[in-house]
Amino acid sequence: MQLYSPIIIKLALGILCLILQINLLGKGNLAPTSALDQVQNYVLGGIIGGVIYNDSISVLQFFLVLIIWTMLVLIVKFAKEHNRYIRFVIDGRPISLVERGRLNISNCLKVGMSANELMFKLRMQGVYEVKQVKRAILEQNGQLTIIKFGEDNIIYPIIVDGQVDFDALSLVKKDELWLHNELKRQRQRNIRKIYLAEYIDGKLIIHRYE
Repeated sequence: MQLYSPIIIKLALGILCLILQINLLGKGNLAPTSALDQVQNYVLGGIIGGVIYNDSISVLQFFLVLIIWTMLVLIVKFAKEHNRYIRFVIDGRPISLVERGRLNISNCLKVGMSANELMFKLRMQGVYEVKQVKRAILEQNGQLTIIKFGEDNIIYPIIVDGQVDFDALSLVKKDELWLHNELKRQRQRNIRKIYLAEYIDGKLIIHRYE
């Protein structure tokens, strides 16, 4: 039993670290919803799987590695939530592949989407011709959102986590000056105090942190 004690302790620490990260990151499970989640799962699995049976690495060293990795994940999460450029680098952004029945080939090549893969994704959603698509958007998780002619456009939030999404702003054909005036009209001076702002029926609906 003494021989297996370090393994049992390491396994218990690994499980506790998983539970801690799930709760700290506000997730209900380990299902990845972003690139950061994917990397986090891979690295954490590699740490636990590669160290748990390695006798040359003590329980204390294993514990310190878990603490360091958890701190790194939290630092990246904090930076992502407070800087839109870091968020775009880590999570990416929605990319339009089809606009009003015409392919945006440069965007397809930019994200590494082959013609065969694109048509496969379209067929999976019952679309067999590009000209049937009003808009096709590649989401951050790799899923393809398709809007056919006659369907309403997808409207992304204008402000998310206290940061303005200028791509979403351009999609609703508004500019920064309009946003500034709208925020001023609603007596909202600090954008960072806005949790979410949606553009619905020509109006900016603001959800504040308070």
